[in-house]
Amino acid sequence: MSKIQIEILGISTSPSSNGAYALILQESDGQRRLPIVIGAFEAQAIALEMEGIRPPRPMTHDLMKNAIETLGASLVEVIINDLNDGTFYAQLILDTTSVEIDARPSDAIALAVRFQAPIYVSEEVINEAGFIPDATSGEEGDDDDDETDTLLRGSRDDDEDTLPSRSEPKQAPKPKTRLEALKLELDKAIAQEDYERAATLRDEIAELTQE
Repeated sequence: MSKIQIEILGISTSPSSNGAYALILQESDGQRRLPIVIGAFEAQAIALEMEGIRPPRPMTHDLMKNAIETLGASLVEVIINDLNDGTFYAQLILDTTSVEIDARPSDAIALAVRFQAPIYVSEEVINEAGFIPDATSGEEGDDDDDETDTLLRGSRDDDEDTLPSRSEPKQAPKPKTRLEALKLELDKAIAQEDYERAATLRDEIAELTQE
């Protein structure tokens, strides 16, 4: 299988995304980008590790990394190897076994950033789902945000590790309760990479949920 190394370009959301995030990947030696819709928990797990923020207790992916290392193994690489009916698939490659472990791309990438392992995508997948951003329309940063907003519009709550929807934009619903308002603020804080505020909001949401 021909594979291409990719890097994490960023994680974005929009008010109309219903809690979904777009993980934007870009080939290391090229301009093609690959957007994957992931869940809020996986987005937070990737973003926190990239920013070097250590939560007071290990998150699920930290636990997985500790378990792999305790068993005497290490993650060599991850590969996004398939796209079937709009859903992406990935594999974990460990250094102590020839077995390839199936995983969701979001989980695989959350582990890759913790092991500092390279991330690859099969050439077939990026040929099918990748795109080259339009460099002729406005500022680069604004283009990225506009493109991501367009990709996320129409995404369903259960869309994870999928190809983004390109449906027409829908007006974001206004929050009806404090819990909904806090969740919107949490999404905004993560998108702005304000992880201290995100942690505070997450605790408030947890307290409200327990009540």
